Amino acid sequence: MATIFSRIAAGEIPSYKVAEDENYYAFLDIAPLAKGHTLVIPRKIEDDYIFHLDGNTYSGLWEFARKVAAAIGAACPCKRVGVAVLGMEVPHTHIHLVPLNSEGDLDFKKEKLSLDPQEMASIAKSISDAFNSQNK
Repeated sequence: MATIFSRIAAGEIPSYKVAEDENYYAFLDIAPLAKGHTLVIPRKIEDDYIFHLDGNTYSGLWEFARKVAAAIGAACPCKRVGVAVLGMEVPHTHIHLVPLNSEGDLDFKKEKLSLDPQEMASIAKSISDAFNSQNK
């Protein structure tokens, strides 16, 4: 059975897509820690533990995440983009990319933001535009 993230990447469930290629998909977290909080997933492998990925998928995922992080940094005011790999809540490897202005911004115990759909769409478009302009 496909994970919710596989179904999102396949377009079966709506998402706020920020970037994609044939192997990876990046979309906004619907319960973000900060505006621009993005999840990056491999499309073809649904394993829930990043260290189970084969070497090519693992390396490719990180390279794709690096490009997405650069786009987030360009589109969202922040000092840097933080990274977390938890993988406890959805059984599909995913990298969290979170815009940071302090170390406390990457605390998953803090209250999540509640953004309206228009704002989410606007943030996704800004990151997507930055990604596309940086990766021509």
